[in-house]
Amino acid sequence: MTSITATNEVPHRRGLLGQLGIDTIYVLVGFPLGIIAFTVIITGLSLGAGLLVTLLGIPVLVATIFAARALAELERVRIPTVINRPREGVRYRARPENAGFWRSLFGPLGDLQGWLDVAHAIVRFPVSTFTFVVVITWWSMALGGLSYPIWGRYIPYDADNHDLPDLLGFPRTPFYIVLGVVVAITLPFVVRGCALFEAWLARGLLIEVAALRNQVADLTVGQAAARSQTASAVAAEATALRRLERDIHDGPQQRLIRLSVDLGRAKEQLDADPTAARETVDEALSQAKEALAELRSLSRGIAPPILTDRGLAAAVASLAGRSTVPVELNLLPDRLSPAAEQAAYFTVAEALTNVAKHSGATQCQVTAQIEGDTLAVTVADDGSGGAHVAKGNGLAGLADRLHAIGGQLWISSPDGGPTIVRAELPHR
Repeated sequence: MTSITATNEVPHRRGLLGQLGIDTIYVLVGFPLGIIAFTVIITGLSLGAGLLVTLLGIPVLVATIFAARALAELERVRIPTVINRPREGVRYRARPENAGFWRSLFGPLGDLQGWLDVAHAIVRFPVSTFTFVVVITWWSMALGGLSYPIWGRYIPYDADNHDLPDLLGFPRTPFYIVLGVVVAITLPFVVRGCALFEAWLARGLLIEVAALRNQVADLTVGQAAARSQTASAVAAEATALRRLERDIHDGPQQRLIRLSVDLGRAKEQLDADPTAARETVDEALSQAKEALAELRSLSRGIAPPILTDRGLAAAVASLAGRSTVPVELNLLPDRLSPAAEQAAYFTVAEALTNVAKHSGATQCQVTAQIEGDTLAVTVADDGSGGAHVAKGNGLAGLADRLHAIGGQLWISSPDGGPTIVRAELPHR
């Protein structure tokens, strides 16, 4: 794909005479280059079109496009001297990997920028011819008029052949001097206009179209990324809701059903057997406490109050305190954006859950640090390894959650360990 690259070199501002010299050289050199480009490209196109019936025209056309590329690159080098902008280049469409002979051969023919280079080589010829004539004329009139007292006396003069001063009734020498002064005053502006006309035409065909295509491509990529993040957010939300539903069904809901049954039995036993009723109430109270504990645990998995009130470091320390595996913490004390803290918290919570349930680890380390505009959270353990992002696995939901906010998840967990889970996410 075509893309624009620019150097950090910014052309220096020049004085009037310095810019006049640069513009003059640009136009004068552009004329022979225009002749060469027009001759080469027209010859190549004509020969290639004529040989298409024998298939020999295809390599001729490809060679013509490459010749236009070379001439265009030369022009891109010359443009910054006139328009005083950083040098810009175009990277053409790359050859596809594992492309066969014919696909590689036809590749340049499908690159729009190559045909724009061809169009420039054709269009520049009349433009460079016009600007060359104007610049040569203005320089000749300025230098000729100002130097007329030196060379005018040596030119034979026939009184019967009247020239412009004679027709206007002006003395010859003052007329040409005044004409030279007027043309010399306008010379920098006329030459500047010709150079800019030629340079901006070249820039439009050789650079601006590619830049516009890149902007469109970037917007398309951005839209695709936004759609992907939206899909990840929806998937992560659906996964979290299914997990919450399952946890409520398997935990607090079953205990509340048991609590309801126990209370009903205690009501029936209250008159006939108060002792049994008291024992049943005690069991119901125990079920209520366990259901409350499970609900608190589930609420921590949704949005723990300590995370909102005291930040990531305190919330992760609370997680580590409840972990069955010793956890070493190296965390940031500063507060971050709510989205970053919540994503980092869920990363650590899911990783520590996997460590406790599946790893067989004896120790674990949690690290959170700022790397530029990125918050990097790493959870490492010395367990048996084998962790992976798979459908239905908590790490898959975590990956979706991170992707939804522009983050990424990496997992290194070879068989035998150790396991390293690393999340990178924007923190601003």
